[in-house]
Amino acid sequence: MSVYSHIRSYDLRYSDFDFKDELRPSSLLGIVQESACLSADELGFGYDDLRPRGLGFIIVNTYCKLERPVRLGEKVTVETWPLPPRHVFFERDYKLLCGQEQVAAIASRWCLVDLKNFSLLTPDHMGEVHERCPYRAEKAVEPPAWKIPRVREGREVSRMTVANSHCDHYFHANNARYADFFFDCFSMDELSSRLVTAFQIAYVRQAKEGAQLSFIREDCADGAICEAHCAGETIAQFRVWYAEARS
Repeated sequence: MSVYSHIRSYDLRYSDFDFKDELRPSSLLGIVQESACLSADELGFGYDDLRPRGLGFIIVNTYCKLERPVRLGEKVTVETWPLPPRHVFFERDYKLLCGQEQVAAIASRWCLVDLKNFSLLTPDHMGEVHERCPYRAEKAVEPPAWKIPRVREGREVSRMTVANSHCDHYFHANNARYADFFFDCFSMDELSSRLVTAFQIAYVRQAKEGAQLSFIREDCADGAICEAHCAGETIAQFRVWYAEARS
């Protein structure tokens, strides 16, 4: 019996690239989200399968390890597969390739929720589709830890209001948009002199249209950690690792 994976290639747009002509982290997350949704569709637990039952998946963690930037003019291929669920966590991993070269590996954790109140549900609520799902135990990458350290001596670096253009069909800011929110905590000069080797986002609470967000940043020896706050609560956390950019 063959091992399951969903494989799809993507043509990238000029707007997917940043001021360095490198693939934006938000575009990377958007692409792997697309592959996750298409894979779920073909396995029988996609958006159209679950929504009539009042169920849905929301992402709670993403970790991306980057071997090198994807550059303007390149195409990417995403391979993804679901891992066996653990309690309320559904893991999904990805490999990102340019040609035959693997340029990134991504790990993610999702939760199945009741869309009426967003309470967490166990895999049994999926029914037969869970029993017959071809889960694959292989990991593309192992995060250092799913828990991101709290900011202890940070400074506020920006504020923003969540707008309709940030939101998806669950009426909250889409996970991919948080990459823009958090990388905007850094200036062009800072990002020009550094090579991002990995980043991680934890989605703690939903941010809906009109939410007022403030972003707190604390620098570390190997990168930085950031938090998004709303009404005194932490709604998302971010960690980035980087090295000095090669000349």
